Amino acid sequence: MKNLLLGKYRFYTLTFSVLLVWMLFFDDNNIFVQFKMYRELSRLESETAYYAEKLKEVEKEKVEVMGTPKLVEKFAREKYLMKKPQEEIYVIVDEENQPIEK
Repeated sequence: MKNLLLGKYRFYTLTFSVLLVWMLFFDDNNIFVQFKMYRELSRLESETAYYAEKLKEVEKEKVEVMGTPKLVEKFAREKYLMKKPQEEIYVIVDEENQPIEK
């Protein structure tokens, strides 16, 4: 009876060990793939946070600029360096690299 009981435990231990090894190394979703996917998810979440912050900045600039046509022209000239032919643009900035208003 004791040998039969030890045989069952060996069978279950061996089966569990084989299943564990299979799941950790040979399965399509093994531990290495899971780790790689976790790192990719972390990278994408940080990118999402970065772009959400950039979107807030763009929305803030849009609200500031779309008030008057003069500000739209000023924004286009300073931000995108748009100019008329035969014209040069100089942007004067202060110590914090912010444009000085006239």
